[in-house]
Amino acid sequence: MPYAVTQVIFALVIADVIRDYVVRDKKKFPLHYVLIAGIAGLLPDIDILFDWFSAGEPIHRLLTHTIFLPLYFLLLALATRKVKSKTLGKHKMKWSGVFYMLALGTLVHLLLDGFLAGMVYPLAPFSEFAFGLGLASQAIQGVSANDFLAGVDAIILMAWFVHEEVKHKISDFI
Repeated sequence: MPYAVTQVIFALVIADVIRDYVVRDKKKFPLHYVLIAGIAGLLPDIDILFDWFSAGEPIHRLLTHTIFLPLYFLLLALATRKVKSKTLGKHKMKWSGVFYMLALGTLVHLLLDGFLAGMVYPLAPFSEFAFGLGLASQAIQGVSANDFLAGVDAIILMAWFVHEEVKHKISDFI
C-alpha cells in the first residue's frame, strides 16, 4: 500500500494542476478544494479502523476500495450543482466542488493502490475483476518495497515543490 503521504500529496498535486492549468479561475476553484482532494486521498483507508474490530476477518479494501466510492461522490457533485455556494473564510465554495474533490481524491487513491500496492477489486462485490501492477513489490533489483515507496513520496513531494516555486514563487514566503 502506498504511504499516506503519497496518497495525500498525489491527490493534492493533481487537484492543484487542475486548478492552475485547467480551471484557471481561483474564485471558482479555491485552495480549499485542493486541501479537500488531498484529505480525500486517504479516505478509502478509513476501513483500516474497522479491521481493528473485525475479529480477525479482514475488511480493508473490501468496500472502500471500489469504484463505487468515487462514483458516489461524483453523483453527489452532479446532484448539488445548483445548490448555492457557502462562504468559507473569504472563499465561496460549492457543495458540488467539495464532492468533485472527494471523488478525485478517492479515485487517485484507488489508482495508486492498484499501480503500487497490488490488486484492487474495483467492482467488488459484483465482480472478481482485479486491477493492479504491484510496482512496489516489483521494485528495482536490490531495492525494498519500503525504499521504493519512500522514493515515490520524495519524488512527488519534490515535483510539487518545484511546481509551486515556478507557478507561485513560494520562496517569497520563506
